[in-house]
Amino acid sequence: MASPAPPSAASAAAAANPRFNSKRKPKPKPKVDGPSALNPNWAQLQSKLPRPTATLGKRKHRPDPSPATAPTDPSAPAEAAEVEVKLEPTSDDTSLTKTVAIDCEMVGVGVDGGKSALGRVTLVNSCGNVVYDEYVRPVERVVDYRTHISGIRPKHLYKAKDFWVAQNDVAELIKGRILVGHALHHDLKVVLLLSHPKKDIRDTSEYEVFRREGKRRSLKDLTAQVLCAKIQLKEHCPIEDARAAMFIYNKYKKAWEKNLKEQFRFRNKLKKRGKKKSAEGNGNDPNVPTVFL
Repeated sequence: MASPAPPSAASAAAAANPRFNSKRKPKPKPKVDGPSALNPNWAQLQSKLPRPTATLGKRKHRPDPSPATAPTDPSAPAEAAEVEVKLEPTSDDTSLTKTVAIDCEMVGVGVDGGKSALGRVTLVNSCGNVVYDEYVRPVERVVDYRTHISGIRPKHLYKAKDFWVAQNDVAELIKGRILVGHALHHDLKVVLLLSHPKKDIRDTSEYEVFRREGKRRSLKDLTAQVLCAKIQLKEHCPIEDARAAMFIYNKYKKAWEKNLKEQFRFRNKLKKRGKKKSAEGNGNDPNVPTVFL
């Protein structure tokens, strides 16, 4: 009878340690790559070399924590606004402020209705609140109400104010105040038959910054560009138009006023130089004796 074979070293180790696995492979030792495996002084040399700045990933996948906001160029072509803004008053203040904006709507008079006459006039304060809004009955008979633009209908003029009354009201309200509007020459001189000091006029159609290639732009275009709001989509609303002109002025008020001060200062300097030269040319220098022959 053959004697049993002696247990192997693996079976003996398994009997001594139940967790022993004869099939488990020994863990490979980590490989050391780089110059440190060849040169023990590499770490010391590496500390003396300049280290490249670390990046957190590709730039296009990282959000910019402080994106630079490009200044709005009012002379650039208007693009479609992502969020449409509705023109609303900025406060509940309905007082008559130092700055007011005006807008007028016209009707047609004369033989063929081609002559413009005042049909409605609106004034808003610097907050965009209405301080005056009246329909006006022209002196001449209305031939064309121009409703598709003016929004004025025959019923609006039944109990409207006479032109001379409305003209006097507006003259009193704008006296001594800064007047804002769009194409103010037409509103003041053509239909209201009024004048206003040039130094107190802020016309959004004349301000050089708002022009595109030297040409005047419509209030509708400016409002879309500067305020991201849409106006005059159908019938014109003088409240909305006056409010748009006021808000455009408010947005550029600081730069606008500074520009005007520099212009007036330069003109006054030219006037003084002109007077001085004319006085010298006429021989009115008091230091030069006059010789009578």
